[in-house]
Amino acid sequence: MKIIPSSRRRHYVAIVSIFLIFSVTIALIAGMIGCGEPAPPCTPMVAAGGGHTVGLKSDGTVVAGGDNDDGQCDVGNWKWRRIVQVAAGLAHTVGIKDDGTVVAVGDNYDGQCDVGNWTEITQVAAGGGEWGAHTVGLKSDGTVVAVGDNSEGQCDVGNWTGITQVSAGGYHTVGLKSDGTVVVVGWWGYGQRDVGGWTDIVQVAAGRYHTVGLKDDGTVVAVGQTKYGQCDVGDWTDIVQVAAGGRHTVGRKSDGTVVAAGNNYYGMCNVGGWTDIVQVAAGGAHTVGLKSDGTVVAVGPNSYGEGDVGGWTDITLVAAGSSHTVGRKNDGTVVAVGWNYYGQCNVGNWTGISEVAAAGKHTVGIKSDGTVVAVGYNYWGQCDVGNWTDITQVAAGGTHTVGLKSDGTVVAVGNNSSGKCDVGNWTDIDQVAAGGGHTVGLKSDGTVVAVGSNYDEQCDVGNWTDIAQVAAGGGHTEGLKSDGTVVAVGRNLEGQCEVGGWTGIIQVASYYWHTVGLKSDGTVVAVGYNGGGQCEVGGWTDITQVAAGSYHTVGLEADGTMVAAGPEIELAKWDLN
Repeated sequence: MKIIPSSRRRHYVAIVSIFLIFSVTIALIAGMIGCGEPAPPCTPMVAAGGGHTVGLKSDGTVVAGGDNDDGQCDVGNWKWRRIVQVAAGLAHTVGIKDDGTVVAVGDNYDGQCDVGNWTEITQVAAGGGEWGAHTVGLKSDGTVVAVGDNSEGQCDVGNWTGITQVSAGGYHTVGLKSDGTVVVVGWWGYGQRDVGGWTDIVQVAAGRYHTVGLKDDGTVVAVGQTKYGQCDVGDWTDIVQVAAGGRHTVGRKSDGTVVAAGNNYYGMCNVGGWTDIVQVAAGGAHTVGLKSDGTVVAVGPNSYGEGDVGGWTDITLVAAGSSHTVGRKNDGTVVAVGWNYYGQCNVGNWTGISEVAAAGKHTVGIKSDGTVVAVGYNYWGQCDVGNWTDITQVAAGGTHTVGLKSDGTVVAVGNNSSGKCDVGNWTDIDQVAAGGGHTVGLKSDGTVVAVGSNYDEQCDVGNWTDIAQVAAGGGHTEGLKSDGTVVAVGRNLEGQCEVGGWTGIIQVASYYWHTVGLKSDGTVVAVGYNGGGQCEVGGWTDITQVAAGSYHTVGLEADGTMVAAGPEIELAKWDLN
C-alpha cells in the first residue's frame, strides 16, 4: 500500500477527516459538450470534490471554492477558458476544453493531472481515495484513457470500447456501454464491481466503495458497500440523474426535486427541500445542486452549514465556533447556523442578549442584566454559568468558558486541565480570550497575563506592553497593539503567527490554525492554514467585525449583513449563467 508523505497526510487529516474520502464527478450525457464560436455558450454544471466545489459557467470559464491546499481551486487563469465540462477529484480538478483537450490542476502525487497529451476527449471523471487518485477520459470513438493511481487496476481501461459515459470511484472505474450494460475495473472489496447483470442502464456513478446505475425506467440499482445505507435506492422512482459521494448517493427527480440515501452525519443528505434542480453532484461528504436559474445550493461540510449566513440581517455581533456561527441581532435576539449535534445552535429563545461567544461545541450569551446563558456540550461543565452575575464579557474555549466581571476580576468554568481556569487571582482585567487549552487576559495597563497549557509557548506574553486587544487560538495567542500592529506567540506550523507585517489593524480573531485581522479601512487580512479557504478574505470590504472558526471565517458588514469564507461557503453567491 502506498504511504502518503507526512505533509500530504496532514492535508487529509486537516479537513476534518471526512475529506479523506474520494470525490466523484457528475455523469454527463454524452454529447453535452458542443460549444460554438467564438464565445462558446456551454451548459453550466457543478462538480464536488473531496473538500472543494467547482462550477462551470455558461461562458466556458470556471469557478471553484473550498479546500485549495493542493491548488485544486486554481482555475482562474487563461488555461481554464473555453471549458465544456469539469470534474473534481479528491484534491484535483479536471476540465475538458472545446477542442477535446484536457487541463488539470491540484495534487499530482499519482500523476492524476498528467492529461496534457489527451485529445478527442468528450467526458472526464476524477476519483480517488485516501491512498491515491486517478483521472479517466472518454474519447469520441468510445475508447477510454486513464492516468494516476493504478494500485487496484482502476486505470486498466485500455481495452474498453463502445463506452458512452465513465465515472471514477475511490479505487474503481465504471464505464457505461452503448448497449446499456456496464463494465468495471479496480478494487472489488465491497462488491462494487458486481454489475454483470445490469441492463438498460442510462447513467452510472461511482462512489468511494459503491457503484450506482440509473435505469431507463427511472429506477436505480446499486452495489458495493452499504454500511451507511448508500445502496438503499431500491424504492427510488422517476429519477433522471444520479451522483455518488463518499458514503452517500443522490438522485435528481424529473420534477427538479432531489432524494438522497446514505451517511448523513454531516447533513449531506438534507436535500428534501430542494426544488428546480437541474444537476446534482456528490462529494466526499457534501452535496451540491445546480438550480434552473444558474444559482447553486449545497449541504454538508461547509462544514455543517456554518457559512449559510447570506440571509441574516440586522446583525450587530458575530461569533464563530468550531463548525457553527452565531449572530446577535440589534433587538437582542440571537441566530445560529451550523453543527448542532450538541444543541449549540439552540438559541432561538434567547432575548436581551448583549454579547455572544462561541467555541467548538457550545455557545455563550451575556444578558443585558449581566447574567449569562449557555447551550451545547457540557461534559466539562463549560455551560454551568447560571450563577454568574455582573459579567461584561465572555470568551468560549474548546472545553471551558471565561467571564469578565464589571470589577475587573475573572471567573471560569469547565475543563481545568493545564490550569486554564485558574484565573481567580486576576484583577484589573479589561478583556479575556479563551483558546484551546489556555486563557488570556488583557490588563488595564496594556500588559497581558495567561494561564493554561504553554506547550507551544502560547502563554509567553509577560513582556507584552501597549496591547489593546487579545485573541487566543488552538495553541497560539495574538495581541493587537495600540498602534495597529500585531504580535503573536505560540504554535506557528501553519503560519498563523506570521502577523509581523500587519498594520492598521483594529481587531484580531483566531482559532485553531488561522488568524484574522480587521483593518481600519474595513478590509480583512488572514494568515495560517487555508485548507478550507478560510483565509480567502482578500475581497472583503466594509467589514466592522470578524470572527474565526475551525475552518471558516465570518465578517460582519456595515449594513448588518454577513459574509463568510470556508469550505463550500461561497456557493450561494455563485451564478453560473
